[in-house]
Amino acid sequence: MRFYRIKLFAFILIVGTLAISFSSCKQDKKVIKQTEVFFKKEGELTLYKITSDSTLIEFDIEFADTEYDRQTGLMYRNSMKDNQGMLFVFEDERKRSFYMKNTKIALDLIYINDNKKIVSFQKNAKPFNETSLPSNAPAKYVLEINAGLTDTWNLNIGDSLSFN
Repeated sequence: MRFYRIKLFAFILIVGTLAISFSSCKQDKKVIKQTEVFFKKEGELTLYKITSDSTLIEFDIEFADTEYDRQTGLMYRNSMKDNQGMLFVFEDERKRSFYMKNTKIALDLIYINDNKKIVSFQKNAKPFNETSLPSNAPAKYVLEINAGLTDTWNLNIGDSLSFN
């Protein structure tokens, strides 16, 4: 009889422990909603073709000119209009490298030197891809626009820009 009491006690102890363990696990997980970030016009940018001084395209830009803004860039954005872009402004001209961590939209990256001339491109950068996207030439500015626009606008190395 004593043997059965020990087995019963062990059984109750195991079942009780399991019940406490399962009940302490949260069934309803808290969902954290990401605050959507919207475009904020801070200036205007104009692109010019190298073959002529005629205006190619004008659009609105948001500046990334602080360390925090350069680190976050277009992360967490759901979309961007074709007449909008983000211009990264650095204090020096050197080779740069970007990646698409936490970036939801495909982008074209345009690397620009101190003279505001295009020195290279990284086209159709894939959302969330953390592969390095190097400038391959010294750049002081980087312009991010929607993927495909560099081809649509027929941009070339040597084309220039101005902004305010």
